[in-house]
Amino acid sequence: MSKPRALVTGGAGFIGSHLCDYLLAKGFSVIAMDNLITGDIGNIAHIRNEDFLFLKQDVTNYIYIEGKLDYILHFASPASPIDYLELPIQTLKVGSLGTHKALGLAREKKATFLIASTSEVYGDPLEHPQKETYWGNVNPVGPRGVYDEAKRFSEALIMAYHRVHGVDVKIARIFNTYGPRMRVKDGRAIPEFISQALRGEDLTIFGDGKQTRSFCYIADEVEGLFRLMTSGSNGPVNIGNPREMTILNLAETIIKLTGSKSRITFHPLPQDDPKVRQPDISLARSLLSWDPQTSLEDGLHMTIDYFMQKLGS
Repeated sequence: MSKPRALVTGGAGFIGSHLCDYLLAKGFSVIAMDNLITGDIGNIAHIRNEDFLFLKQDVTNYIYIEGKLDYILHFASPASPIDYLELPIQTLKVGSLGTHKALGLAREKKATFLIASTSEVYGDPLEHPQKETYWGNVNPVGPRGVYDEAKRFSEALIMAYHRVHGVDVKIARIFNTYGPRMRVKDGRAIPEFISQALRGEDLTIFGDGKQTRSFCYIADEVEGLFRLMTSGSNGPVNIGNPREMTILNLAETIIKLTGSKSRITFHPLPQDDPKVRQPDISLARSLLSWDPQTSLEDGLHMTIDYFMQKLGS
């Protein structure tokens, strides 16, 4: 019997590269596709496997893959605010044209299609915690709208392909994820705080720090994504850790774990920054028998170790 074969777009990115590792360990043949705008070839440089192939390509262009494909995991997109604010048009294109090209390939190959959607489809939510049935509170013309609406459009396009062409689709609404292979200058809270703490710099908090987030360690995230990929679900499923904490508490925890002498400074809150973010994962628990296993403290220790190596600390 031939091995199942998967294409991971954005395969040199943070989550995408971990997915490549996971699938290879499960006995898959894997193709990683990335244009390296925000991905890093270093994230997959360790892979020495005859069942792995890297293709440098922009997914918004026509995709040709020879042979069978059983799964397409569409993870190509800028995902950090500093990226999609610098690359607004590319973010919209990969969410629309890129998703369209990848879905066309899935239809041709009769492949199962999983999209990396996001908790940002909920915007600055008026419902807390957020369930998959919540439609969101998004500013479509604000600076964050390029990412929020790209993902919302992707979800609509995916469901259209499911209804019209019968493509087997999965929608993973991913909440804040962290771990090794995040970039030092990623711009998101955990890599930013760890980098600042290890350098002895002030930790930068936007707003009063009372806004909340929920952080899922990468190993748990990838396990949830795989279970969703192989499930019978077609609608959106939240994949994240329901443990909620304030950004201020996160900064204080990182200072403590790194043993840093850094202080905390406060700066104006960016426009449309969500005040709360916490997934309701009841659906993932019942549908996938999935629950995050890694404590924040353990996950942060592993992430700090990675950043110490990157920074030469």
